[in-house]
Amino acid sequence: MVDYGLKDRVAIITGVNNPQGIGATTAFAFAREGAKVVLVYKKEPRPFDPNKTDRNGTDRYFEANAGNADVIESKLREMNADYLVFESDITDEDAVKAIYSATIEKYGRIDILVNNAASGDMEGIDTIETITQNVIDDTFAVNVRGSLLMTRELINHRGDYGRIINLSTDSAQIFAGQITYGASKASLEALTRSIAMEVGKYGITVNAVAPGPTQTGWIDNHLEKAVLPLIPMGKLIQPEDIAETILFLASEQARMLTGQVIKVSGGHAL
Repeated sequence: MVDYGLKDRVAIITGVNNPQGIGATTAFAFAREGAKVVLVYKKEPRPFDPNKTDRNGTDRYFEANAGNADVIESKLREMNADYLVFESDITDEDAVKAIYSATIEKYGRIDILVNNAASGDMEGIDTIETITQNVIDDTFAVNVRGSLLMTRELINHRGDYGRIINLSTDSAQIFAGQITYGASKASLEALTRSIAMEVGKYGITVNAVAPGPTQTGWIDNHLEKAVLPLIPMGKLIQPEDIAETILFLASEQARMLTGQVIKVSGGHAL
C-alpha cells in the first residue's frame, strides 16, 4: 500500500455532485488517505427521463449533475471524513474568494486544488457550423476562467505545500465534433505549463490529467461498443483510475513533476 503522505492535507475538489464522477471518486480517495476534503459543485439542470436513470446513459448522467452532493456527503460520513461542501459558481470571482475564506477559516490552510469542474455542449451543436455564442461563453467560463480563478486563489493562500491538478481530456488537441470543449481543455493544458513555470519558485507543482473515455455514468452500452475498439487496452477507463493518478500528483513523491499532461486513457487518442 502506497503512503501518499496526504494525511491532514487540505484538498479542494471542484465538480463534485455526480456520485459516479471523477470528482466524487477523487474526494473519496483523498478521504481514504486521511486528507480533509472541500467539495465544490454547481447544479447543472438538463432534461432527463427518470425512467432511464437506472442504467448508464445520458439520462443517468444528467440526473446526477442536476442534483446536490447528498450521496457523496453520506459516503464521506461513513468514512468518518473531515469535509466541507459548497454549492457555488467558480466562474464568479467573489464566490471563489468566499470558498477560500471559509476553507481557511475552518482548516487554516489549503494544500491541494483539483480543477475538475467542467462544462460543455451536450446537444451536439459544438461544431464550427452549429456552435452558438452561449455554448462558447459557458464552456470557457467554467473550464478556463473558473479554473484560473480557483488556481489564483490557491497561489494567493499558499503555504508550505502546493499541488494543483487540472482535468483535461485526452482529445484536447484534436476534438472534432466538440471543438469548443476541446479548445477549452487545450487552453487548460497550456495554462498548466505556463503556471507551473511561474509558481515553481514557491515549491508548487501544476500538472494535468487527461482522461480517455471514462465511465462516469454517461456511456451507455451502444456507445461503449463503439468506443472500445479505439482503446488499445480494451476497456473503459474508470473514475478510480483517474483518482489514483491524482493522488500521486498530489503526493510528496511527485514533488519534482510539474508542467506535465498525463493521459490516463488506456492508449486512446495517443
